[in-house]
Amino acid sequence: MVETPRDLSQPRFAVEATPGTRLAWFRTWTMLERTMTTWILTAITLIGFGFTIVLVFDEFSRFTGIAPPVRPLAPVHFGLALIGLGVAALVIAGWQYRAILRYLRHDDFATVAGVSQKPVQLLIYAITILTIFIGVFAFLAVMVRAL
Repeated sequence: MVETPRDLSQPRFAVEATPGTRLAWFRTWTMLERTMTTWILTAITLIGFGFTIVLVFDEFSRFTGIAPPVRPLAPVHFGLALIGLGVAALVIAGWQYRAILRYLRHDDFATVAGVSQKPVQLLIYAITILTIFIGVFAFLAVMVRAL
């Protein structure tokens, strides 16, 4: 069976603005918001855990009567890796969030999404950017302290 090529000037599908499609679009949007919130929490956990590992092992080295560690910078490297992973995950998740949100507001879904309305994602963008800055600050603080 040979398929005929699709006329690219026509949209792929038509979306009617019914209460059912509007509710389905809204459920998709809220799932995207929950996913981004989960990524933010995961990044905060990674950044905090990496910073804590560095500080705890730094305090262990100050105790007297304990043999010096074989690899004294291993906790610092592991902490930096966790902090860097948290920041990188948040940057990638933010980029993906923006791309999917742009798709959900694209021409195909404009009638369902209410594109004429202003986007209300300012809070999630602000939290994401603030968390990225905190992660970068923690990374630099650990890096300077290790030197």
